[in-house]
Amino acid sequence: MNPAQISRFRNLGLTTVIAVYILILVGGAVRASGAGMGCPDWPTCFGQWVPPTSEQQLPADYQQIYADRGYAETRFNVRKTWIEYLNRLLGVSIGIFIFLTMLASRHFRKYDVVVTWVCIAAFLAVAFQGWLGSRVVASNLRPGMITLHMLMAQCIVAMLLYGVVRSQREVVPMSGVARLPAVVNKVLIAVMLMTIVQMVMGTQVRESVDIIAKAMNNASRELWIERLNVIFYVHRSFSSIILFTNLWLVWTLWKTLPSGHLMRSFAVGLLVLLIATILLGVTMDRLHIPAFAQPLHLWFASLIFGVQFTIFLLYRAALRRLHTNDSSVVLQGSPLAG
Repeated sequence: MNPAQISRFRNLGLTTVIAVYILILVGGAVRASGAGMGCPDWPTCFGQWVPPTSEQQLPADYQQIYADRGYAETRFNVRKTWIEYLNRLLGVSIGIFIFLTMLASRHFRKYDVVVTWVCIAAFLAVAFQGWLGSRVVASNLRPGMITLHMLMAQCIVAMLLYGVVRSQREVVPMSGVARLPAVVNKVLIAVMLMTIVQMVMGTQVRESVDIIAKAMNNASRELWIERLNVIFYVHRSFSSIILFTNLWLVWTLWKTLPSGHLMRSFAVGLLVLLIATILLGVTMDRLHIPAFAQPLHLWFASLIFGVQFTIFLLYRAALRRLHTNDSSVVLQGSPLAG
């Protein structure tokens, strides 16, 4: 296969992953700013493809119109409307990026068709995510729908990362991987599952915060944490288990793999993200859940899952190369060789 085609696919795939992560951060910021219902309809915004810039551009009875559709207390806010609209435009750009990635993957049909199918699945997942976004709006930001929307974003990232790493698996570094304890594979699976569970609990906590904030008219932030239900305390305690498990993983990769190894570099990145998440958690507790910290908290968790999954893919690819090379050596030394 043409090396330029492989390189082009890798670069486009990684660019798409970065774009998805930007969208996850922006989506969190939209929710933190209360702009999630800045556009009460979908795919249009207040019935227009380009939203209005003033309330005078809307029908006089627009509030009653949307109240009849189930959106009580709809009030046009130009800042929130355009924040949500720009978020939607970014979502459309993600669809374009993934479409281009899918096109670039066609060159793998004869070389490794799995890469092509994974990219097709990612494109279909983005289409489903767009539809799911419309259901989130239609449900007036129903909690369960928001959680599902978040999980789908992680699935899309995982599919893209899988396609990119699989396209590069013949050049994944093998040095030092054979010395890693076999339990690393199980630990990687465990930390990924724990991170997903933690994110789900985190969205549940966030939904509780939104309910409390609304009930208290966004005042008395110092009382919000006291009013959270038991899932908040489970979420906070579970973070300790996740932290120490990840620290063991980072330490094992660091001490076993040689300097400059790609998995070792990702382990350092994982450690940095863990430290940043801890500091952010302390900030949220001490400063009474400031709005800026909420989207960053979910974003760091998403990045942690992405790094964990990338390490897992690199580890499996390296083991495959080691197994293939060992099989080749055995075959060359056997009476059947040649």
